[in-house]
Amino acid sequence: MRWALNALHQAKTQLLKLLRIRTRGVRVMVFNPAGEVLLIRHTYGRSDLYHLPGGGIRPWESPEHAAHRETREEAGCTLADLMPVSIHLSLGEGRRDTVHLFSAQSEDRPIADGVEVEEARFFALDALPATLSPATWRRLQEHLGKRSPDGHW
Repeated sequence: MRWALNALHQAKTQLLKLLRIRTRGVRVMVFNPAGEVLLIRHTYGRSDLYHLPGGGIRPWESPEHAAHRETREEAGCTLADLMPVSIHLSLGEGRRDTVHLFSAQSEDRPIADGVEVEEARFFALDALPATLSPATWRRLQEHLGKRSPDGHW
């Protein structure tokens, strides 16, 4: 199954790069009552890297709806107090992506689906994994006031 997800991920990346399709996506900084942040690891692509939960915005849905849907799909968590944080431009992997970043709260225990997401769990902000994606690291540094936002994902 993983080889199929990797093949689809690579094909989608190449198609978006070739056709220069503009896409919209969301990422969510989800915090539990202890102030820990939810991070996920995918089963495809760079599966060693931890990311904020998120994904694509469907043509008919709002960024807020996509944030709720993606977090529920990837980690089984429902969100409370969803707030917009910032909007970023992502040119990674040949994309032209607008990423809407949100913050939210959740009291749910995350559960990885085992298909798209290998691991989903909360981490203390002072004990983050060494293998954060660069964009996730930048967003968390901005959240902690250790870095100024620059508008790029």
